[in-house]
Amino acid sequence: MRETRPVRPGLFRDDAAGAVLLGGFCAACERLHFPRGEVCPYCSAESCEERALGGRGRLWLYTAVATPPPGYRGSVPFGFGVVELDEGLRVITRLSEADLGRLRPGLPMRLVVDEICVDEEGRGVLSYAFAPAD
Repeated sequence: MRETRPVRPGLFRDDAAGAVLLGGFCAACERLHFPRGEVCPYCSAESCEERALGGRGRLWLYTAVATPPPGYRGSVPFGFGVVELDEGLRVITRLSEADLGRLRPGLPMRLVVDEICVDEEGRGVLSYAFAPAD
């Protein structure tokens, strides 16, 4: 089995309990944000705590990316969109489904972890994405 690494540390966790996004929670304004940061993007309070975000939501917006963005080493086409998590937070995300005919607003979605490419050292690069829950 090939060694893997996350596209960026601290975005998600995938273990025996399942995949979760690692967001932030600000105690000052009581709002969630993703990705997690030490400073709240809404009120600028410091010391936001890490919060595991559930892996379920509904598709809000979507498109298909047919031309690779600069620096992207994965395959195309791929879906790209906004998923509103059950917690109410909207997350900009890669979608596992690129066929626009199979997507629609309100479609139930679930979090998955996919290998998007292989790095220079031969390791699989993992990223979070959302897939139709059906």
